Amino acid sequence: MINRVVLVGRLTKDIEVRKIPSGASTTTFTLACDRRYQGRDNNGPSADFIQCVAWRQSADFLGQYARKGSV
Repeated sequence: MINRVVLVGRLTKDIEVRKIPSGASTTTFTLACDRRYQGRDNNGPSADFIQCVAWRQSADFLGQYARKGSV
């Protein structure tokens, strides 16, 4: 069984696709996801910054269509 996670957030910078020696595409990017709740300190909205990695067709798709700030 494979676990699945759906994250909704904004890209912190434009995607840069790289090719590894085997020819596969890869990219790393950071996704800023707003928290739906406030903690005990109530300092206002906060976000979690999640490091992500995409490979092959997913990396190519993100490099072509995803831009900084897009959801």
